[in-house]
Amino acid sequence: MRALTETDIRGSFVNASRKEIADLALPLDFAETDWASRDFYGWRDRKAPMRGAVVVELGDRLVGVSLRRADAKPRTRAQCSWCQDVELTREVVFYAAKRAGDAGRRGDTVGTLVCADFGCPANVRRNPSVAYVGFDVEAARGARIEGLAERVRGFAASVLGE
Repeated sequence: MRALTETDIRGSFVNASRKEIADLALPLDFAETDWASRDFYGWRDRKAPMRGAVVVELGDRLVGVSLRRADAKPRTRAQCSWCQDVELTREVVFYAAKRAGDAGRRGDTVGTLVCADFGCPANVRRNPSVAYVGFDVEAARGARIEGLAERVRGFAASVLGE
């Protein structure tokens, strides 16, 4: 992912009001972000922990999505729908996002189960479990990285109604 500035991020949101965007707190370690190891930028608002945000490159444009974490937790151990990591040590929760435009103003939403801390980029870059002799670790990691990017872009596109 290309390096983003705070201005880039705040200008990318498609489903939030100006006030919501202005109130959104970026992480304290934002300046130290390793952009080369990111497929998207996601974080939980430190001032309002039930709010989250994701910014992803969709084609040649940035799309920021404001998310709301559900109060309820899944009854069973859920799998993140973005990184699809089967060895997760992190919590997976349900996040919902208003759709962009008129649909969002009417109350239409889209949701997903995702790692609570948006740690998916690190998850897909870990060495996968070796299943058999001759297993190509680099190819498997590459496929996981590309799959994550596709699923996050698909989520952003669904918020846009595409």
